[in-house]
Amino acid sequence: MSNDLSKNENTAVAGVGYRNYVLVMLTIVYVFNFVDRQLLVILQESIKAELKLSDTQLGLLSGFTFAIFYVTLGIPIASLADKGNRKNIVAVSLGLWSLMTAFSGLSKNYVQLLLARIGVGIGEAGGSPAAHAMISDYFPPEKRSTALSVYSTGIYLGMLVGFLMGGFLNQHLGWRVAFFTLGIPGVLFSVFCYLAIKEPRKGATDVNQSGTLDQPTLKTVLRYLYATKTFTFLALACGLHVFCIYGLLNWTPSFLIRLHGMQTSEIGIYLGLIFGIGGGLGTFLGGYLTDYFGKTDKRWYLIIPAIAIIVSAIFVVGILTSESLFVVLLCLGVATFLHSMYLGPAVSVAHAMVPANMRALTSAILFFVLNLIGLGFGPLAVGMLSDQLKAGYGNESLRMALYLIPVISVFASLTFFYTSKKMRS
Repeated sequence: MSNDLSKNENTAVAGVGYRNYVLVMLTIVYVFNFVDRQLLVILQESIKAELKLSDTQLGLLSGFTFAIFYVTLGIPIASLADKGNRKNIVAVSLGLWSLMTAFSGLSKNYVQLLLARIGVGIGEAGGSPAAHAMISDYFPPEKRSTALSVYSTGIYLGMLVGFLMGGFLNQHLGWRVAFFTLGIPGVLFSVFCYLAIKEPRKGATDVNQSGTLDQPTLKTVLRYLYATKTFTFLALACGLHVFCIYGLLNWTPSFLIRLHGMQTSEIGIYLGLIFGIGGGLGTFLGGYLTDYFGKTDKRWYLIIPAIAIIVSAIFVVGILTSESLFVVLLCLGVATFLHSMYLGPAVSVAHAMVPANMRALTSAILFFVLNLIGLGFGPLAVGMLSDQLKAGYGNESLRMALYLIPVISVFASLTFFYTSKKMRS
């Protein structure tokens, strides 16, 4: 029997229970995504010491080099997803990035580790765009922001597992064992994912969609998105915000080690709980609130993230100015909660702009911009600035470099507000 749902079947065939089951499965895939991606962050001080790396090299490892392959390959893979079986792409992608995470533990030098992280980036390129499109075909428009936000909690649940397990394993068994231990389970789950999920019919939850849809080219999708007059500003707003998220996130363990004398095992516990719980709650609440208020005015899908981002800048300043570890961690928790409220609503707005056969590519294009700006340049810019300030500020150089984050947050918030004004109520 084919894994695909028949074209004649409607969404009732899947049922509420089954679509929620698929959402849980895809969220677990996203958990593995961020376990593997953020594991490097908790391990980077140990890797730096053993391989004798600079902050710029660390920024390249966790940021730009990973991001350039992730975003570039995301577009052709998403084009394939819009034409074919998205479930298969998700399963294969999960297997590849998990395997390359395990291979990271075999690295003997910087180049080998860099190549392994490129492999992780290539694998992860196929995950989210295909999963986003599947979720939009399982959940109707009025429930999509919440569903996509539930999926996005995988980011913070992955951080929870990655920081807790990575910190513990690094402290007691070393960074190489951490890569092996947390990489292999994803390979096994990819097989289960392939066998246990059905591919939904494209456009199944859109009442105005026809049963068959022609597959557009990348050029067609780009023209369509540009013509909306909203997508460009939405992508820029997300990119600026993600610059702040990864600029802070990827350097928080190093900040706590260098300036507050913490060990990786205790950092793993604190950051795992802060990012896992705070980020997960913020992500879900962002989707729920925007679906609730967006019933009467669609602009709330972007106004709520805009408000959250501008308020978060205050707490980031608190992280950088306080000498109390308790206050630092408290401010980090609130900032993480506020930072995480944007993604589900942003993807929901982007998907509402396009027909079903453009959604995977639309997600890939959105992720291309936000990850190139955010993941690509956020950690790298902070690392380079820290190296440049080293001569004048010594061990305080990382703290000074991180003041870039609240400044960029202001511009991100203003761009979200501006984009909301271009939407129809």
